[in-house]
Amino acid sequence: MQTRDAPPLAERAQLFHALSDETRLGVLEMLRGGERCVCDLQDDLHAAQSRLSFHLKMLRDAGLVRDRREGRWSYYTLNPERLQAASECALSYLCCP
Repeated sequence: MQTRDAPPLAERAQLFHALSDETRLGVLEMLRGGERCVCDLQDDLHAAQSRLSFHLKMLRDAGLVRDRREGRWSYYTLNPERLQAASECALSYLCCP
């Protein structure tokens, strides 16, 4: 059963899928310190560019991160509003109604 204010099931599934990978969690952890260039994420996570791009797209599609381009560089930041909503969604599964 879905409550009136809960995101649709597909949106919740996308959110939890985005959080279900060690690399994606590592990206989120790194972005807690502020905006980061993709090249910095690659170096710190020891990830190939193609693999990291895949994970960043999943996080972006779930709304957990935002990106911006500056010349040939891409920079990522956390999306605090979406992270707050994600936290509330996760807690709804752990708490009694």
